[in-house]
Amino acid sequence: MMEKLFLKTIIGQVRALDQFGSWSNKSNEELIIEKYVKTKEELRDIPVIADIDEMKIKDIRLIFQALALAFEIKTGVMCSVVMEMSHEGFGRAVVIADRIVIVNKFFKDAHRYSFRSFEEFVIQGEKMLEDALRLYRSYYPIEEQAC
Repeated sequence: MMEKLFLKTIIGQVRALDQFGSWSNKSNEELIIEKYVKTKEELRDIPVIADIDEMKIKDIRLIFQALALAFEIKTGVMCSVVMEMSHEGFGRAVVIADRIVIVNKFFKDAHRYSFRSFEEFVIQGEKMLEDALRLYRSYYPIEEQAC
């Protein structure tokens, strides 16, 4: 089975941050689950109103950086990620390709931003990539590059 491009890029982004090899014994799935998956029970333990820590902001940003990298791999078009987040977890992340905003995500309660399962994480990431490609193609016809 061919590995999904978004999954490949997010794992590459996360593993690149492991300077000391702390995560080398973890599988890719375990790593993603630890960073991005929360069960309903785990979410109940997180207060609705709370400040977001810098690590969570960086983890969220990684998702959009991985998405931008996957888009660049598919199209050859360079992307920029712009993200603004208040200490209360309100903010916005955008991915820009050429002059087109290909991803636009608003956040409230970003400290609770998570997925219910590894599979949902992969599906949502791939869907964001497909939507970005479709939006970009509606303005600029592109030929996708071989991955």
